[in-house]
Amino acid sequence: MTIRVNRRTALGLGTVATAGTVLGTAGPASAGSGDTAPDLTTEAAGSPERVAARVAEAYQRETARAGGNWQAYISVAGAAGGAPVVAVADAPDQRLEAYSVNKIAVATAVLDKVDRGLLALDQRLEVTAEIVVPGGDGIFSLDNAYPSSVTLGHALTALLTVSDDTAVRLCGLVCPAAELNSILVAKGFPNTQVEPVANPNRFFLGTSTPRETHDLLRAHVAGTVISPSSTAFLLNVLRSPIAFTDGIRRVMSSQERARVATKAGWFGTARHEAGVIFDPAGAAVLTYALFADGQADADDFGATHPAVQARARLGRILMDATARLSGSGRRHSPSPRRPSNGG
Repeated sequence: MTIRVNRRTALGLGTVATAGTVLGTAGPASAGSGDTAPDLTTEAAGSPERVAARVAEAYQRETARAGGNWQAYISVAGAAGGAPVVAVADAPDQRLEAYSVNKIAVATAVLDKVDRGLLALDQRLEVTAEIVVPGGDGIFSLDNAYPSSVTLGHALTALLTVSDDTAVRLCGLVCPAAELNSILVAKGFPNTQVEPVANPNRFFLGTSTPRETHDLLRAHVAGTVISPSSTAFLLNVLRSPIAFTDGIRRVMSSQERARVATKAGWFGTARHEAGVIFDPAGAAVLTYALFADGQADADDFGATHPAVQARARLGRILMDATARLSGSGRRHSPSPRRPSNGG
């Protein structure tokens, strides 16, 4: 059973472990009540430690304002390619329901099979009426014309952008739950697992921890999980204009959004999001895994939910706070995107 109360809720604290305690910086400020977050553009320091402290302060303020339970892990790229600096470690090893954030893990396992020549992005998958999740998030449930077929690449794109629920079942056709879990364990992610059901080709999206989700994203950016071509595919999809924009990317220009690879997950009272912010050259500068539940307005799955609003405010702060930092590791430049008027 997943424990729903994290340590800071039980202790009545604003946050458990942030850069303010890990790095010995000044204690975090109290939560503010204004709608406008402080402008960190002019305050952003060149030091990853100073930026991490700013991120920690903002995290405490915004999560306290939103209320509910939060578990998170956020790191900032270290100087000169050094180890990342931990900004927030709030119950980072608590195993919890990851919901659609785990679609990154599903895509990772499927792309691993592509890399091994067992699958191909251009192979066809049949979309039957029986496999469509009725009323689920995404586009397949809107077609009303079955059977049809799509490529595996199309299914993965729908999985990671509009968080299509039927795309989960399509991935299960080619990567059953038991195999998917074994791939993730072999890659070093034993807590990031889908939940099998009676049908071996179907599963619930399962569990992860903030630290493992964060580490999976960092491994993708480092190119140590799947091939360079599969990595480029995954990051390109997660940074596309159609990828999730209600949270971290909401208060950003289109150019800034293209520097953020992100995936959200929502179910019941949970509102999660995890991703990577890249510098203008395409190197990762900040990685985040934010898990939240127990806030008000459980029936609101839109941009006005308290946890989603908190992430939107945080997103602007994270982008501004890292403005003077250079990322580390491999560069992943986004594909150019231009609107079309048809024709």
